Amino acid sequence: MKIGNITIDPAKSPGVLDTGSWNLPAAAGRVAQKIDAWEAWYHNARRSGGPRNGDRRSGGQRPDLASERALHDLGCSALGSVQARGESVYLLARLDDGQAVFLNIGPSGSEDLLGAPAELVRSKDGLSIAVHPTDAPVIHRFCRALEPVNAPRVLGATPRLGIGTRMTTRVWPGIFASMERTGYAANAVQNSVRELNLLSDMKEGRAPERNYAYCFGEIESGYTGSTFEGLWVAGTLAALLYPGELEWGADADHIQLKRKDAGLVRAKQVIDASRYYSFYTIDPADILDYASLGETGSGGQRLEAKIPDSRTRRDVLAYHREPFRLGGRAYSFDEDLIGRLAGKFWDSMEGTAALCSHITAIRGGEEFDLEYAFDEIPPEQTVASCISTAEEIAFVAREIRRRGLPVSHIAPNFGVEKGYDYRLDDGLDALGARVAAASALADDAQLLVDIHSADDLSTATRKTIGRAGKGRLHYKVSPSLQFVFTEVLAEREPELFRKWWDDVCDYARKEAEKGSPIATECLEAYRKSDNPDPSPHHKLFHMFYFAFPGRRDAAGRYANREELYTLPESFYAEYNARIAAMLDDIARDVIK
Repeated sequence: MKIGNITIDPAKSPGVLDTGSWNLPAAAGRVAQKIDAWEAWYHNARRSGGPRNGDRRSGGQRPDLASERALHDLGCSALGSVQARGESVYLLARLDDGQAVFLNIGPSGSEDLLGAPAELVRSKDGLSIAVHPTDAPVIHRFCRALEPVNAPRVLGATPRLGIGTRMTTRVWPGIFASMERTGYAANAVQNSVRELNLLSDMKEGRAPERNYAYCFGEIESGYTGSTFEGLWVAGTLAALLYPGELEWGADADHIQLKRKDAGLVRAKQVIDASRYYSFYTIDPADILDYASLGETGSGGQRLEAKIPDSRTRRDVLAYHREPFRLGGRAYSFDEDLIGRLAGKFWDSMEGTAALCSHITAIRGGEEFDLEYAFDEIPPEQTVASCISTAEEIAFVAREIRRRGLPVSHIAPNFGVEKGYDYRLDDGLDALGARVAAASALADDAQLLVDIHSADDLSTATRKTIGRAGKGRLHYKVSPSLQFVFTEVLAEREPELFRKWWDDVCDYARKEAEKGSPIATECLEAYRKSDNPDPSPHHKLFHMFYFAFPGRRDAAGRYANREELYTLPESFYAEYNARIAAMLDDIARDVIK
Protein backbone atom coordinates (compact mmCIF):
# COMPACT_ATOMS: atom_id res chain seq x y z
CA MET A 1 0.00 0.00 0.00
CA LYS A 2 1.09 3.59 -0.61
CA ILE A 3 0.67 6.12 2.19
CA GLY A 4 1.95 9.51 1.15
CA ASN A 5 5.44 8.81 -0.14
CA ILE A 6 5.72 5.48 1.70
CA THR A 7 5.17 2.28 -0.23
CA ILE A 8 4.96 -0.48 2.34
CA ASP A 9 3.57 -3.87 3.27
CA PRO A 10 2.81 -3.15 6.95
CA ALA A 11 2.49 -6.84 7.78
CA LYS A 12 6.09 -7.40 6.66
CA SER A 13 7.63 -4.10 7.76
CA PRO A 14 6.45 -3.32 11.30
CA GLY A 15 7.18 -0.29 13.42
CA VAL A 16 6.54 2.23 10.66
CA LEU A 17 2.84 3.17 10.69
CA ASP A 18 1.17 4.67 13.75
CA THR A 19 -1.40 1.85 13.74
CA GLY A 20 -1.59 -1.92 13.73
CA SER A 21 -4.81 -1.80 11.66
CA TRP A 22 -4.75 -0.86 7.99
CA ASN A 23 -7.95 -2.47 6.68
CA LEU A 24 -10.72 -2.33 9.28
CA PRO A 25 -13.51 -3.65 6.99
CA ALA A 26 -11.39 -6.73 6.27
CA ALA A 27 -10.71 -7.21 10.00
CA ALA A 28 -14.41 -6.89 10.82
CA GLY A 29 -15.20 -9.37 8.05
CA ARG A 30 -12.90 -11.92 9.67
CA VAL A 31 -14.71 -11.44 12.97
CA ALA A 32 -18.16 -11.65 11.35
CA GLN A 33 -17.32 -14.94 9.62
CA LYS A 34 -16.99 -16.61 13.04
CA ILE A 35 -19.58 -14.67 15.05
CA ASP A 36 -21.07 -17.83 16.59
CA ALA A 37 -17.66 -18.97 17.78
CA TRP A 38 -16.93 -15.51 19.21
CA GLU A 39 -20.25 -15.62 21.04
CA ALA A 40 -19.40 -19.01 22.56
CA TRP A 41 -15.95 -17.75 23.59
CA TYR A 42 -17.49 -14.68 25.24
CA HIS A 43 -19.93 -16.66 27.35
CA ASN A 44 -17.18 -19.06 28.42
CA ALA A 45 -14.90 -16.16 29.30
CA ARG A 46 -17.67 -14.52 31.34
CA ARG A 47 -18.33 -17.74 33.27
CA SER A 48 -14.67 -18.19 34.16
CA GLY A 49 -13.89 -14.52 34.84
CA GLY A 50 -11.69 -13.46 37.76
CA PRO A 51 -8.43 -11.70 38.61
CA ARG A 52 -5.34 -13.63 37.47
CA ASN A 53 -1.77 -13.42 36.28
CA GLY A 54 -0.68 -10.41 38.33
CA ASP A 55 -3.67 -8.32 37.31
CA ARG A 56 -3.76 -6.78 40.78
CA ARG A 57 -2.62 -3.41 39.44
CA SER A 58 -5.74 -2.83 37.40
CA GLY A 59 -8.33 -3.97 39.92
CA GLY A 60 -10.35 -5.25 36.99
CA GLN A 61 -11.45 -8.75 36.17
CA ARG A 62 -9.65 -10.77 33.60
CA PRO A 63 -11.10 -14.05 32.33
CA ASP A 64 -9.39 -17.35 32.83
CA LEU A 65 -7.34 -17.85 29.69
CA ALA A 66 -7.95 -21.56 29.51
CA SER A 67 -10.04 -20.54 26.52
CA GLU A 68 -6.93 -19.28 24.72
CA ARG A 69 -6.98 -22.23 22.36
CA ALA A 70 -10.43 -21.14 21.25
CA LEU A 71 -9.01 -17.75 20.36
CA HIS A 72 -6.44 -19.42 18.13
CA ASP A 73 -9.25 -21.38 16.51
CA LEU A 74 -10.88 -18.01 15.81
CA GLY A 75 -7.81 -17.01 13.81
CA CYS A 76 -6.24 -14.63 16.31
CA SER A 77 -3.91 -14.39 19.26
CA ALA A 78 -4.96 -12.38 22.30
CA LEU A 79 -2.87 -13.76 25.16
CA GLY A 80 -2.18 -11.01 27.70
CA SER A 81 -4.75 -8.34 26.94
CA VAL A 82 -8.15 -9.74 27.97
CA GLN A 83 -10.01 -7.47 30.41
CA ALA A 84 -13.59 -7.72 31.75
CA ARG A 85 -15.56 -4.64 32.71
CA GLY A 86 -19.16 -5.11 33.70
CA GLU A 87 -20.80 -7.24 31.03
CA SER A 88 -18.18 -6.36 28.43
CA VAL A 89 -15.00 -8.26 27.62
CA TYR A 90 -12.22 -6.27 25.96
CA LEU A 91 -9.27 -7.81 24.21
CA LEU A 92 -6.51 -7.07 21.76
CA ALA A 93 -6.67 -9.54 18.87
CA ARG A 94 -3.85 -10.23 16.43
CA LEU A 95 -5.56 -11.56 13.29
CA ASP A 96 -4.14 -14.01 10.80
CA ASP A 97 -3.61 -11.26 8.20
CA GLY A 98 -1.15 -9.49 10.53
CA GLN A 99 -3.53 -6.78 11.67
CA ALA A 100 -4.26 -6.06 15.32
CA VAL A 101 -7.62 -4.78 16.51
CA PHE A 102 -9.32 -4.10 19.81
CA LEU A 103 -12.59 -5.92 20.35
CA ASN A 104 -15.31 -5.07 22.86
CA ILE A 105 -17.71 -7.98 23.14
CA GLY A 106 -20.93 -7.48 25.11
CA PRO A 107 -24.66 -6.79 24.98
CA SER A 108 -25.75 -4.35 22.29
CA GLY A 109 -26.00 -0.80 23.56
CA SER A 110 -23.61 -1.24 26.49
CA GLU A 111 -21.03 1.45 27.23
CA ASP A 112 -17.79 1.25 25.27
CA LEU A 113 -14.75 2.59 27.13
CA LEU A 114 -12.86 2.93 23.84
CA GLY A 115 -15.43 5.26 22.27
CA ALA A 116 -17.37 4.81 19.05
CA PRO A 117 -16.22 1.69 17.16
CA ALA A 118 -14.98 1.79 13.59
CA GLU A 119 -16.96 -1.38 12.77
CA LEU A 120 -19.78 -3.19 14.59
CA VAL A 121 -20.59 -6.88 14.21
CA ARG A 122 -23.85 -8.16 15.71
CA SER A 123 -24.88 -11.71 16.63
CA LYS A 124 -28.41 -13.10 16.38
CA ASP A 125 -29.15 -12.93 20.12
CA GLY A 126 -28.22 -9.27 20.71
CA LEU A 127 -24.52 -9.63 21.38
CA SER A 128 -22.31 -7.12 19.58
CA ILE A 129 -18.61 -7.00 18.81
CA ALA A 130 -17.21 -3.48 18.49
CA VAL A 131 -14.09 -3.46 16.34
CA HIS A 132 -11.64 -0.67 17.13
CA PRO A 133 -8.42 0.17 15.27
CA THR A 134 -5.10 -0.07 17.04
CA ASP A 135 -4.23 3.53 16.20
CA ALA A 136 -1.85 5.11 18.71
CA PRO A 137 -4.57 7.24 20.44
CA VAL A 138 -6.84 4.20 20.80
CA ILE A 139 -4.01 2.09 22.26
CA HIS A 140 -3.33 4.88 24.71
CA ARG A 141 -7.04 5.03 25.63
CA PHE A 142 -7.13 1.24 26.13
CA CYS A 143 -4.14 1.43 28.49
CA ARG A 144 -5.54 4.38 30.44
CA ALA A 145 -9.15 3.19 30.68
CA LEU A 146 -8.55 -0.51 31.32
CA GLU A 147 -5.09 -0.44 32.94
CA PRO A 148 -3.91 -3.82 31.64
CA VAL A 149 -0.97 -5.23 33.54
CA ASN A 150 1.43 -4.89 30.59
CA ALA A 151 0.70 -1.29 29.68
CA PRO A 152 3.79 0.97 29.48
CA ARG A 153 4.43 2.73 32.77
CA VAL A 154 6.37 5.58 34.32
CA LEU A 155 8.91 3.74 36.48
CA GLY A 156 10.61 6.64 38.28
CA ALA A 157 13.69 5.55 40.25
CA THR A 158 13.23 1.84 39.47
CA PRO A 159 16.58 0.32 38.39
CA ARG A 160 16.27 -1.06 34.88
CA LEU A 161 17.84 -1.91 31.57
CA GLY A 162 17.28 0.33 28.57
CA ILE A 163 17.04 -2.04 25.62
CA GLY A 164 17.37 -0.79 22.05
CA THR A 165 14.74 -2.26 19.74
CA ARG A 166 16.11 -1.82 16.22
CA MET A 167 14.51 -5.11 15.08
CA THR A 168 11.04 -4.23 16.51
CA THR A 169 8.68 -7.23 16.54
CA ARG A 170 11.49 -9.72 16.06
CA VAL A 171 13.35 -8.66 19.18
CA TRP A 172 10.61 -8.32 21.81
CA PRO A 173 10.02 -12.05 22.41
CA GLY A 174 13.59 -12.42 23.64
CA ILE A 175 13.48 -9.18 25.64
CA PHE A 176 10.22 -10.09 27.36
CA ALA A 177 11.36 -13.64 28.11
CA SER A 178 14.53 -12.32 29.76
CA MET A 179 12.64 -9.67 31.75
CA GLU A 180 10.19 -12.21 33.11
CA ARG A 181 12.75 -14.93 33.75
CA THR A 182 15.37 -12.75 35.43
CA GLY A 183 12.88 -10.39 37.05
CA TYR A 184 13.96 -6.90 36.05
CA ALA A 185 12.24 -3.79 34.73
CA ALA A 186 13.24 -2.27 31.39
CA ASN A 187 12.58 0.45 28.92
CA ALA A 188 11.69 -2.25 26.40
CA VAL A 189 10.95 0.26 23.66
CA GLN A 190 14.04 2.40 23.09
CA ASN A 191 15.53 4.04 20.03
CA SER A 192 17.04 7.44 19.34
CA VAL A 193 16.78 10.25 16.83
CA ARG A 194 19.62 8.65 14.91
CA GLU A 195 17.74 5.37 14.56
CA LEU A 196 14.16 6.52 13.95
CA ASN A 197 12.27 8.59 11.40
CA LEU A 198 9.34 10.89 11.96
CA LEU A 199 6.31 9.45 10.20
CA SER A 200 5.44 12.89 8.82
CA ASP A 201 8.88 13.17 7.19
CA MET A 202 8.47 9.80 5.52
CA LYS A 203 4.97 10.54 4.28
CA GLU A 204 6.14 13.82 2.78
CA GLY A 205 9.26 12.30 1.21
CA ARG A 206 11.78 14.44 3.11
CA ALA A 207 15.41 13.38 2.95
CA PRO A 208 16.78 11.89 6.18
CA GLU A 209 18.42 14.33 8.57
CA ARG A 210 22.20 14.24 8.86
CA ASN A 211 23.39 13.49 12.38
CA TYR A 212 26.71 13.08 14.17
CA ALA A 213 27.85 9.81 15.75
CA TYR A 214 30.98 9.85 17.93
CA CYS A 215 34.02 8.17 16.34
CA PHE A 216 32.12 7.82 13.06
CA GLY A 217 31.11 11.22 11.76
CA GLU A 218 27.93 12.24 9.99
CA ILE A 219 25.26 9.64 9.24
CA GLU A 220 21.73 9.62 7.87
CA SER A 221 19.14 9.32 10.63
CA GLY A 222 16.32 6.79 10.59
CA TYR A 223 18.50 3.86 9.63
CA THR A 224 16.33 1.22 11.35
CA GLY A 225 13.46 2.07 9.00
CA SER A 226 11.09 2.50 11.95
CA THR A 227 9.42 5.70 13.12
CA PHE A 228 8.93 7.08 16.63
CA GLU A 229 5.20 6.60 16.22
CA GLY A 230 5.40 3.11 14.75
CA LEU A 231 7.92 1.77 17.26
CA TRP A 232 5.70 2.69 20.21
CA VAL A 233 2.64 1.15 18.56
CA ALA A 234 4.42 -2.09 17.68
CA GLY A 235 6.09 -2.39 21.09
CA THR A 236 2.96 -1.67 23.09
CA LEU A 237 0.93 -4.16 21.08
CA ALA A 238 3.64 -6.79 21.59
CA ALA A 239 3.65 -6.20 25.36
CA LEU A 240 -0.15 -6.26 25.64
CA LEU A 241 -0.22 -9.58 23.81
CA TYR A 242 2.47 -11.11 26.03
CA PRO A 243 1.06 -13.68 28.50
CA GLY A 244 3.45 -12.95 31.37
CA GLU A 245 3.74 -9.87 33.58
CA LEU A 246 6.12 -7.09 32.53
CA GLU A 247 7.29 -3.86 34.15
CA TRP A 248 8.32 -1.66 31.28
CA GLY A 249 8.49 1.83 29.80
CA ALA A 250 9.19 3.40 26.40
CA ASP A 251 12.19 5.71 25.92
CA ALA A 252 12.33 8.36 23.19
CA ASP A 253 16.10 8.41 23.35
CA HIS A 254 18.56 11.23 22.60
CA ILE A 255 16.17 14.07 21.80
CA GLN A 256 18.86 16.50 20.80
CA LEU A 257 19.22 20.17 21.63
CA LYS A 258 21.15 21.62 18.69
CA ARG A 259 22.99 24.90 18.16
CA LYS A 260 21.41 25.25 14.74
CA ASP A 261 17.96 24.16 15.91
CA ALA A 262 16.26 27.56 16.01
CA GLY A 263 13.35 27.64 18.43
CA LEU A 264 13.84 23.98 19.44
CA VAL A 265 11.65 23.15 16.47
CA ARG A 266 13.09 19.74 15.67
CA ALA A 267 13.23 18.57 19.28
CA LYS A 268 9.58 19.52 19.73
CA GLN A 269 8.65 17.65 16.54
CA VAL A 270 10.29 14.52 17.97
CA ILE A 271 8.35 14.97 21.21
CA ASP A 272 5.12 15.40 19.25
CA ALA A 273 5.83 12.10 17.49
CA SER A 274 6.61 10.36 20.81
CA ARG A 275 3.79 11.85 22.88
CA TYR A 276 2.73 8.46 24.25
CA TYR A 277 6.19 7.35 25.36
CA SER A 278 6.72 7.18 29.11
CA PHE A 279 10.38 8.27 29.12
CA TYR A 280 12.22 11.11 27.36
CA THR A 281 16.00 11.50 27.12
CA ILE A 282 17.19 15.06 26.51
CA ASP A 283 20.65 15.18 24.91
CA PRO A 284 22.22 18.68 25.08
CA ALA A 285 25.77 17.66 24.07
CA ASP A 286 25.83 19.98 21.07
CA ILE A 287 25.15 23.10 23.16
CA LEU A 288 27.31 22.41 26.21
CA ASP A 289 30.21 24.89 26.47
CA TYR A 290 33.15 22.63 27.30
CA ALA A 291 35.64 25.50 27.20
CA SER A 292 33.91 27.26 30.08
CA LEU A 293 35.21 25.10 32.92
CA GLY A 294 38.85 25.33 31.87
CA GLU A 295 39.09 29.12 31.98
CA THR A 296 39.64 29.94 35.66
CA GLY A 297 38.67 33.52 36.47
CA SER A 298 36.17 33.81 33.62
CA GLY A 299 33.11 32.93 35.72
CA GLY A 300 31.80 36.47 36.16
CA GLN A 301 31.93 37.23 32.42
CA ARG A 302 30.37 33.91 31.50
CA LEU A 303 27.58 34.30 34.02
CA GLU A 304 26.72 37.75 32.69
CA ALA A 305 26.87 36.53 29.08
CA LYS A 306 24.58 33.57 29.77
CA ILE A 307 22.18 35.35 32.16
CA PRO A 308 21.65 38.97 31.07
CA ASP A 309 18.89 39.52 33.65
CA SER A 310 20.54 40.79 36.85
CA ARG A 311 17.82 39.49 39.18
CA THR A 312 18.14 35.97 37.79
CA ARG A 313 21.93 36.17 38.12
CA ARG A 314 21.60 37.14 41.79
CA ASP A 315 19.16 34.29 42.41
CA VAL A 316 21.47 31.76 40.74
CA LEU A 317 24.52 32.96 42.67
CA ALA A 318 22.67 33.01 45.98
CA TYR A 319 21.33 29.48 45.50
CA HIS A 320 24.57 27.85 44.42
CA ARG A 321 26.80 29.77 46.86
CA GLU A 322 25.08 28.12 49.82
CA PRO A 323 27.25 25.24 51.11
CA PHE A 324 25.57 21.86 50.71
CA ARG A 325 26.16 18.15 51.04
CA LEU A 326 25.36 15.48 48.44
CA GLY A 327 26.50 11.88 48.36
CA GLY A 328 28.38 12.20 51.65
CA ARG A 329 30.53 15.10 50.40
CA ALA A 330 30.46 18.78 51.34
CA TYR A 331 30.47 21.37 48.55
CA SER A 332 31.06 25.11 48.61
CA PHE A 333 31.08 26.87 45.23
CA ASP A 334 32.63 30.28 44.82
CA GLU A 335 31.32 32.85 42.36
CA ASP A 336 33.89 32.04 39.70
CA LEU A 337 33.10 28.31 39.69
CA ILE A 338 29.35 28.99 39.65
CA GLY A 339 29.81 31.25 36.64
CA ARG A 340 31.91 28.68 34.77
CA LEU A 341 29.47 25.86 35.56
CA ALA A 342 26.58 28.02 34.41
CA GLY A 343 28.61 28.86 31.31
CA LYS A 344 28.75 25.18 30.41
CA PHE A 345 25.22 24.13 31.33
CA TRP A 346 22.92 27.17 31.24
CA ASP A 347 21.77 26.95 27.62
CA SER A 348 21.07 23.26 28.00
CA MET A 349 19.04 23.84 31.16
CA GLU A 350 17.01 26.54 29.41
CA GLY A 351 16.36 24.18 26.51
CA THR A 352 15.46 21.30 28.85
CA ALA A 353 13.00 23.54 30.69
CA ALA A 354 11.34 24.49 27.40
CA LEU A 355 11.07 20.84 26.36
CA CYS A 356 9.67 19.89 29.77
CA SER A 357 6.90 22.42 29.29
CA HIS A 358 6.19 21.06 25.82
CA ILE A 359 6.08 17.44 27.04
CA THR A 360 3.75 18.39 29.89
CA ALA A 361 1.42 20.25 27.55
CA ILE A 362 1.28 17.61 24.83
CA ARG A 363 0.66 14.82 27.37
CA GLY A 364 -2.18 16.71 28.99
CA GLY A 365 -0.48 16.66 32.38
CA GLU A 366 0.23 12.90 32.45
CA GLU A 367 3.43 12.17 34.37
CA PHE A 368 6.60 11.02 32.60
CA ASP A 369 10.19 10.03 33.28
CA LEU A 370 12.81 12.52 32.08
CA GLU A 371 16.54 12.07 31.64
CA TYR A 372 19.08 14.87 31.34
CA ALA A 373 21.99 13.20 29.51
CA PHE A 374 25.32 15.02 29.39
CA ASP A 375 27.40 11.97 28.51
CA GLU A 376 27.73 12.38 24.74
CA ILE A 377 31.04 13.35 23.10
CA PRO A 378 30.78 16.20 20.54
CA PRO A 379 33.06 16.12 17.47
CA GLU A 380 35.56 18.65 18.81
CA GLN A 381 36.08 16.83 22.14
CA THR A 382 38.01 13.77 23.33
CA VAL A 383 36.67 11.12 25.69
CA ALA A 384 38.86 12.29 28.56
CA SER A 385 37.82 15.93 28.14
CA CYS A 386 34.15 15.02 28.57
CA ILE A 387 34.35 13.05 31.82
CA SER A 388 31.96 14.68 34.29
CA THR A 389 33.47 16.01 37.53
CA ALA A 390 31.73 15.71 40.90
CA GLU A 391 31.20 19.49 40.86
CA GLU A 392 29.47 19.32 37.48
CA ILE A 393 27.14 16.54 38.59
CA ALA A 394 26.34 18.37 41.82
CA PHE A 395 25.66 21.62 39.96
CA VAL A 396 23.37 19.85 37.49
CA ALA A 397 21.44 18.11 40.28
CA ARG A 398 21.07 21.36 42.22
CA GLU A 399 20.07 23.41 39.17
CA ILE A 400 17.43 20.81 38.31
CA ARG A 401 16.06 21.23 41.84
CA ARG A 402 16.28 25.05 41.76
CA ARG A 403 14.24 25.15 38.57
CA GLY A 404 11.78 22.51 39.75
CA LEU A 405 12.32 20.44 36.60
CA PRO A 406 10.67 16.98 36.59
CA VAL A 407 14.00 15.28 35.85
CA SER A 408 14.19 11.76 37.27
CA HIS A 409 17.45 10.52 35.65
CA ILE A 410 20.87 11.97 34.85
CA ALA A 411 23.57 10.53 32.60
CA PRO A 412 27.03 11.95 33.39
CA ASN A 413 30.04 11.02 31.27
CA PHE A 414 32.13 8.31 32.94
CA GLY A 415 34.55 7.73 30.06
CA VAL A 416 32.54 4.93 28.41
CA GLU A 417 32.66 4.76 24.59
CA LYS A 418 30.40 2.93 22.16
CA GLY A 419 32.39 0.35 20.21
CA TYR A 420 35.03 -0.27 22.89
CA ASP A 421 35.50 -1.76 26.33
CA TYR A 422 36.68 0.76 28.93
CA ARG A 423 40.15 1.76 27.75
CA LEU A 424 41.26 4.91 29.60
CA ASP A 425 44.60 4.68 31.40
CA ASP A 426 43.10 5.16 34.88
CA GLY A 427 41.53 1.68 34.77
CA LEU A 428 38.42 0.09 36.24
CA ASP A 429 39.09 1.22 39.82
CA ALA A 430 38.81 4.85 38.73
CA LEU A 431 35.71 4.11 36.68
CA GLY A 432 34.09 2.41 39.65
CA ALA A 433 34.97 5.30 41.96
CA ARG A 434 33.34 7.79 39.57
CA VAL A 435 30.17 5.72 39.25
CA ALA A 436 29.96 5.17 43.03
CA ALA A 437 30.35 8.89 43.79
CA ALA A 438 27.80 9.90 41.13
CA SER A 439 25.31 7.27 42.30
CA ALA A 440 25.55 8.38 45.92
CA LEU A 441 25.07 12.00 44.88
CA ALA A 442 22.12 11.10 42.63
CA ASP A 443 20.47 9.09 45.41
CA ASP A 444 20.60 12.10 47.72
CA ALA A 445 19.13 14.26 44.95
CA GLN A 446 16.38 11.66 44.29
CA LEU A 447 17.73 10.90 40.82
CA LEU A 448 18.83 7.70 39.09
CA VAL A 449 22.15 7.44 37.24
CA ASP A 450 21.99 6.27 33.61
CA ILE A 451 24.83 4.53 31.79
CA HIS A 452 24.85 4.98 28.00
CA SER A 453 26.88 3.41 25.16
CA ALA A 454 27.28 0.26 27.23
CA ASP A 455 27.00 -2.46 24.55
CA ASP A 456 30.68 -3.24 24.19
CA LEU A 457 31.68 -3.31 27.84
CA SER A 458 33.14 -6.57 29.11
CA THR A 459 31.67 -8.58 31.96
CA ALA A 460 34.40 -7.26 34.28
CA THR A 461 33.57 -3.65 33.37
CA ARG A 462 29.84 -4.21 33.75
CA LYS A 463 30.32 -5.80 37.16
CA THR A 464 32.52 -2.88 38.24
CA ILE A 465 29.74 -0.47 37.26
CA GLY A 466 27.05 -2.61 38.89
CA ARG A 467 28.91 -2.88 42.21
CA ALA A 468 29.74 0.82 42.22
CA GLY A 469 26.11 1.76 41.60
CA LYS A 470 24.84 -0.87 44.07
CA GLY A 471 22.50 -2.08 41.35
CA ARG A 472 20.59 1.23 41.35
CA LEU A 473 21.23 2.11 37.71
CA HIS A 474 19.55 2.53 34.36
CA TYR A 475 21.90 0.71 31.99
CA LYS A 476 21.34 1.21 28.26
CA VAL A 477 22.25 -1.08 25.37
CA SER A 478 21.11 -0.91 21.76
CA PRO A 479 23.28 -1.97 18.78
CA SER A 480 24.31 -5.28 20.34
CA LEU A 481 20.83 -6.75 19.90
CA GLN A 482 20.89 -6.05 16.19
CA PHE A 483 24.46 -7.31 15.95
CA VAL A 484 23.35 -10.66 17.39
CA PHE A 485 20.78 -10.75 14.58
CA THR A 486 23.59 -10.49 12.02
CA GLU A 487 25.53 -13.28 13.74
CA VAL A 488 22.56 -15.65 13.47
CA LEU A 489 21.98 -14.48 9.90
CA ALA A 490 25.57 -15.30 8.92
CA GLU A 491 25.14 -18.83 10.28
CA ARG A 492 21.63 -19.64 9.08
CA GLU A 493 20.92 -17.41 6.07
CA PRO A 494 24.33 -16.88 4.41
CA GLU A 495 22.93 -15.55 1.11
CA LEU A 496 21.02 -12.76 2.86
CA PHE A 497 24.02 -12.06 5.06
CA ARG A 498 26.16 -11.74 1.93
CA LYS A 499 23.73 -9.11 0.62
CA TRP A 500 24.15 -7.22 3.91
CA TRP A 501 27.94 -7.63 3.71
CA ASP A 502 28.07 -6.23 0.17
CA ASP A 503 26.02 -3.22 1.31
CA VAL A 504 28.50 -2.64 4.16
CA CYS A 505 31.49 -2.75 1.81
CA ASP A 506 29.85 -0.39 -0.65
CA TYR A 507 28.89 2.01 2.15
CA ALA A 508 32.42 2.01 3.60
CA ARG A 509 34.06 2.59 0.19
CA LYS A 510 31.81 5.59 -0.49
CA GLU A 511 32.63 7.05 2.92
CA ALA A 512 36.35 6.47 2.36
CA GLU A 513 36.12 8.36 -0.93
CA LYS A 514 34.61 11.27 1.01
CA GLY A 515 37.64 11.23 3.33
CA SER A 516 36.27 9.27 6.31
CA PRO A 517 39.25 8.10 8.45
CA ILE A 518 37.27 5.32 10.12
CA ALA A 519 36.13 3.95 6.74
CA THR A 520 39.69 3.99 5.40
CA GLU A 521 40.99 2.33 8.57
CA CYS A 522 38.36 -0.43 8.50
CA LEU A 523 38.82 -1.19 4.81
CA GLU A 524 42.59 -1.39 5.27
CA ALA A 525 42.24 -3.67 8.30
CA TYR A 526 39.98 -5.98 6.30
CA ARG A 527 42.40 -6.00 3.37
CA LYS A 528 45.19 -7.12 5.71
CA SER A 529 43.04 -9.62 7.58
CA ASP A 530 43.99 -13.30 7.67
CA ASN A 531 40.29 -14.12 7.20
CA PRO A 532 38.92 -12.61 3.97
CA ASP A 533 35.53 -14.35 4.30
CA PRO A 534 32.52 -12.13 5.02
CA SER A 535 31.90 -12.13 8.75
CA PRO A 536 30.01 -9.94 11.21
CA HIS A 537 33.16 -9.90 13.35
CA HIS A 538 35.26 -7.83 10.98
CA LYS A 539 35.59 -4.26 12.29
CA LEU A 540 34.47 -3.14 8.82
CA PHE A 541 31.10 -4.82 9.31
CA HIS A 542 30.80 -3.83 12.95
CA MET A 543 31.14 -0.13 12.10
CA PHE A 544 29.03 0.07 8.93
CA TYR A 545 26.31 -2.59 9.23
CA PHE A 546 23.63 -0.35 10.77
CA ALA A 547 22.35 1.31 7.56
CA PHE A 548 21.21 -1.81 5.68
CA PRO A 549 17.74 -2.41 7.25
CA GLY A 550 16.35 1.05 6.58
CA ARG A 551 17.55 1.62 3.02
CA ARG A 552 14.81 2.65 0.57
CA ASP A 553 14.79 2.54 -3.19
CA ALA A 554 13.83 5.31 -5.60
CA ALA A 555 10.15 4.34 -5.38
CA GLY A 556 10.14 4.70 -1.59
CA ARG A 557 10.01 0.97 -0.86
CA TYR A 558 12.32 -0.59 1.68
CA ALA A 559 15.06 -2.32 -0.28
CA ASN A 560 15.95 -4.95 2.34
CA ARG A 561 13.75 -4.62 5.40
CA GLU A 562 10.93 -7.01 4.55
CA GLU A 563 13.39 -9.88 4.03
CA LEU A 564 14.56 -9.45 7.61
CA TYR A 565 11.02 -9.91 8.97
CA THR A 566 9.96 -12.93 6.90
CA LEU A 567 12.65 -15.50 7.74
CA PRO A 568 11.84 -19.01 9.08
CA GLU A 569 10.48 -19.07 12.63
CA SER A 570 13.39 -21.31 13.63
CA PHE A 571 15.71 -18.38 12.83
CA TYR A 572 13.83 -16.04 15.18
CA ALA A 573 13.68 -18.68 17.90
CA GLU A 574 17.47 -18.97 17.86
CA TYR A 575 17.88 -15.20 17.69
CA ASN A 576 15.61 -14.58 20.67
CA ALA A 577 17.22 -17.33 22.71
CA ARG A 578 20.61 -15.65 22.23
CA ILE A 579 19.49 -12.12 23.07
CA ALA A 580 17.56 -13.34 26.10
CA ALA A 581 20.68 -15.05 27.42
CA MET A 582 22.76 -11.94 26.71
CA LEU A 583 20.28 -9.70 28.54
CA ASP A 584 20.12 -12.11 31.48
CA ASP A 585 23.87 -11.73 31.90
CA ILE A 586 23.80 -7.94 31.61
CA ALA A 587 20.96 -7.61 34.12
CA ARG A 588 22.75 -9.85 36.65
CA ASP A 589 25.96 -7.82 36.24
CA VAL A 590 24.53 -4.34 36.65
CA ILE A 591 21.13 -4.26 38.36
CA LYS A 592 20.45 -7.61 40.07
